[in-house]
Amino acid sequence: MNKVRAVFEKRGRAKYISHLDLNRCMQRTFKRSGLPVWYTEGFNPHIYIMFALPLSLGYESSIEIMDFNLTEEVPFEEVKEKLNKVMPEGIKIVKIYTPETKHTAIKYADFKITFKGIGSELQSEFRRFMEQEQINTVKKTKRKGEKLIDLKPDIKIISEEFQDGRFVLVLRLPAGTEKNINPSLVTDLFVPFCCTDVEIESVERIAVISEKNEDFL
Repeated sequence: MNKVRAVFEKRGRAKYISHLDLNRCMQRTFKRSGLPVWYTEGFNPHIYIMFALPLSLGYESSIEIMDFNLTEEVPFEEVKEKLNKVMPEGIKIVKIYTPETKHTAIKYADFKITFKGIGSELQSEFRRFMEQEQINTVKKTKRKGEKLIDLKPDIKIISEEFQDGRFVLVLRLPAGTEKNINPSLVTDLFVPFCCTDVEIESVERIAVISEKNEDFL
């Protein structure tokens, strides 16, 4: 059995495919590709697929990670070509390789958030937002409860810039099995905090970072 990791983009209309539907979509895609994929055993065998870091509905991504197994050796370029031929619109395989690390090694993700509004004013407002002593919000827990958390220690600003009059912010946030901060927790607080008109145009995951602060790929 050959373990394989695929990195794919999820853009355009595909950003509205939920994580559950994405799994169904990939099951169909693998069947149509004709690749010798490995099926789980038991009463309900299905193609083994494991995703890292499920993406929120409405977000785009240039780095989605999917692991699967092949029962025969197939050149990676051929795997990539066969999958891309039958992928739905907006999803594209960009890299195929043999995984050397587990998904549990993922600790952070970088998100590019594009805001509509007067760029210079939004930049000033975000800096004022980050100057708060605490940035508290309520986060849902795995047991369907809620807890109050301070986001400020977990928000790392990677870059701030203006593109076509828009304010573009790249944030590094905790991601993975131990701790996960959705960028919506930040934007849901920042937008009403602003003293100027602001609208979120897009959110895109652009990097996945390991516990060593290195590119996970």
